[in-house]
Amino acid sequence: MADLSTIISNDTNKNNQSSSDIKPWIRGFARVGYIARGSVYLMIGALALMAAFGAGGSMSDSSGAFSAVAQAPFGEVLLWIVGFGIIGIVMWSFIEAVKDPGHSDGLMKSAFRRLTHVISGIIYSALSYNAFMIAMHAKSGSGSGSKQSISAKLLSQPFGQWIVGIVGAIIIGFALHEMYIAVTGKFTKHFKRHEMSDKEWKLGSNAGRMGLFSRGFVFLFVGYFFIKTAITADPDKTKGLDGALSKIAQQPYGQWILAVVAAGLFLYGVYQILKGKNRHLSMY
Repeated sequence: MADLSTIISNDTNKNNQSSSDIKPWIRGFARVGYIARGSVYLMIGALALMAAFGAGGSMSDSSGAFSAVAQAPFGEVLLWIVGFGIIGIVMWSFIEAVKDPGHSDGLMKSAFRRLTHVISGIIYSALSYNAFMIAMHAKSGSGSGSKQSISAKLLSQPFGQWIVGIVGAIIIGFALHEMYIAVTGKFTKHFKRHEMSDKEWKLGSNAGRMGLFSRGFVFLFVGYFFIKTAITADPDKTKGLDGALSKIAQQPYGQWILAVVAAGLFLYGVYQILKGKNRHLSMY
């Protein structure tokens, strides 16, 4: 049986090999991508929190947040920086789709994980594009409107209502998964714990737990709107993140629920920034 020193040596060599398989600039750009994604949620959470307490702000999605930023001094420059940074997430998502770091889990799990990485890459490609377009005043921020046009196109296809319903079910499944990993704390496996201070670890764990749960809670509403669209065949029933936040605000004690959820989205941004700094970025 191999002794402990041999095992440690093998693990070290494997980690070194995984790091050498990725160019340093790629890992650096991916980290910038996580930080850019975190900054987007900081904006969304801050605007929604202000709206909850009647201090201005708005219940908006990323497009609405980008529009608000564009109106600030040097806001367009910031949008260019954020849009470029998000490309780091896009790049890393497609790398993960090809390489699949968790390939040891089995064929079906690997295929599903690859698919989610591809979808993530496409979504964040659109997010980066929106940032650039709003920075150039070529597009206004209208999140739910774009969701409605997409659902209208889907409804016009054969079996369109079924397609929209399946999309809604997938979004709800994603939302439940986010809430599950928040409760179980499984998201912390991505952190390089040995390189984090106790304070940073605690902040990352707590911010991730509340942030992921809040994001999942909001996406439950988004999925519900897609299911409602499928049942009624009315694309106006489709709502994005902004519509979900508005729906939350309309519930009993909605102002307080919105405030908690908005704080959670803000903390999700904090978690993403810490994740960018401390995430394992290897192919093993």
